[in-house]
Amino acid sequence: MTIGTKDLAPTELDAFDDEKLVAELKKAKEELFNLRFQMATGQMDNNRRLRTVRHDIARIYTVMRERELGLSVTPDEDSSNEGAA
Repeated sequence: MTIGTKDLAPTELDAFDDEKLVAELKKAKEELFNLRFQMATGQMDNNRRLRTVRHDIARIYTVMRERELGLSVTPDEDSSNEGAA
């Protein structure tokens, strides 16, 4: 799923591995940078998109922090634990 077309649902982010999350975060930050330029130059046609991208970035950071604290697991860890049970 691309950031440019639709906002990311938290359930979709849970399915991403760490590398994919970092890649999505980078794309979202690049889009936010471009949107800010459009806003400054008066070329922006969808003001709501700015807020949506900021929320996507916050969601990605939240999932990354949850994994760091051990509150959620990556999809790789989840599949390896199923075999052990």
